[in-house]
Amino acid sequence: MMSRRNDQGDAGIRITVVGSGYVGLVAATCFAELGHSVICVDNNQHRIASLQQGNVPIYEDILPELLRKHVGQRLSFSSDLATAVKASAAIFIAVGTPTAEHGEADLSAVQSVIEEIADSMDGYKIIVEKSTVPVQTSDWIASILLRRGISRTCFDVVSNPEFLREGTAITDFMHPDRIIVGTNSNRAWEIMSAIYAPLAEGYYYAAGSSVPGRCSVDQTPSLIRTSPASSELIKHAANAFLAMKISFINSVANLCEAVGADIQEVALGIGTDRRIGKGFLNAGIGYGGSCFPKDVTAFCSVASQFGVDLDLLVQVRQINSQQRERFITKIRSTLGSLRGKRLGVLGLAFKGGTDDVRESPALSIIASLLQDGCTIVAHDPVAITNTQRVLQHQALAYTDDPYSVANQADAILVLTDWQEFTQLDFVEIKRRLKTPIVFDGRNLLNIDTMSTMGFTYLGVGRPLITCPTPHRLQMHSIAAIAS
Repeated sequence: MMSRRNDQGDAGIRITVVGSGYVGLVAATCFAELGHSVICVDNNQHRIASLQQGNVPIYEDILPELLRKHVGQRLSFSSDLATAVKASAAIFIAVGTPTAEHGEADLSAVQSVIEEIADSMDGYKIIVEKSTVPVQTSDWIASILLRRGISRTCFDVVSNPEFLREGTAITDFMHPDRIIVGTNSNRAWEIMSAIYAPLAEGYYYAAGSSVPGRCSVDQTPSLIRTSPASSELIKHAANAFLAMKISFINSVANLCEAVGADIQEVALGIGTDRRIGKGFLNAGIGYGGSCFPKDVTAFCSVASQFGVDLDLLVQVRQINSQQRERFITKIRSTLGSLRGKRLGVLGLAFKGGTDDVRESPALSIIASLLQDGCTIVAHDPVAITNTQRVLQHQALAYTDDPYSVANQADAILVLTDWQEFTQLDFVEIKRRLKTPIVFDGRNLLNIDTMSTMGFTYLGVGRPLITCPTPHRLQMHSIAAIAS
């Protein structure tokens, strides 16, 4: 086994990560775990002070333990970018790139950081794009540095996209499928290779304290070198493809409802084909979060700018939006008028394992149902606080007790795929409900169990299970609901 260490001693490579948000904080912490000396910089001084005090601003598995391990040792936090730049060989940019007015990525934060870096450079640096940016951003960054008087021999711009899933980001970083490094510079490639050597060469996995996961000394992730443009496209193309898989399986789920088939059986049948794979074939109420909606939109915008037709992805976005509307229609068709109805909601985050509610399908569904005049009591294991910041309504209440959402409710809605919900006592939930109806927007619950317990169960792309005892409903056939 090759065990080449970098040439900067036990401190590893000196790294600055600009941005202490989701990607920046995870990357900075994981680089420290790999043995590098890391400064995480943010202009939000309150956030930096909070991190210095040991507070963890996001819900992410393993992150609190690694922060306790490395803060004050290999990892520090600062709002002084100039000093951090001077102290570092590699500067990773991990600031936000939100969607602008016409769908393109807003790079204003990236530009501000690059200009400040230019004013602080005192020797050769590599500037690494960790934020998700459109193709040719590396050339644009280089042009900014050149305009500000930085010699071309004093920097290289590298694209190094992240492929992190919220909830498993630390494991994804330490046990990646691949590491993409987009650079035409051999000098930059050598530094990036040294940064990722503990993973690519496997010696990180030999440590007894390493984060557990799929990789090992004998099974290391691929370190792939590409051009900067190819690397920039890889991130957008990967997320667009995964979003397309989700919209595809949701379209098939709608057909399943029309013909009486079960989407979970169909997904199993096609997902076991190695050419297709099982991932992202879970039918439901659509994708959300901070990445897929933004990246699909930005990818379409970039393609349009270069005269390339990506209408396929326009359809992906439309299907995703329509999927939420179909679910709402299913609720209305089943319960009739929602005015005065009481609904219990399980799940607010855009997916299980995170407190992130950005672009959450759950929140858009709740907002639509509130407009129909119903009352909603909602629970989520960790996302209540974040939801309260963006969604307040006199008819919406939040509870830390998942069973309370069922109290005299006309139905339960499962809107986030928290595994904790599968462990709930549904006998107790049924006892509290006014009518035993479950709308499962994530196909999380066992359909046979729901039937045995006497629930009316409506999933996505699954057979309609009706309660064996009569109740006051405007129940339609699943084909009518799907039409």
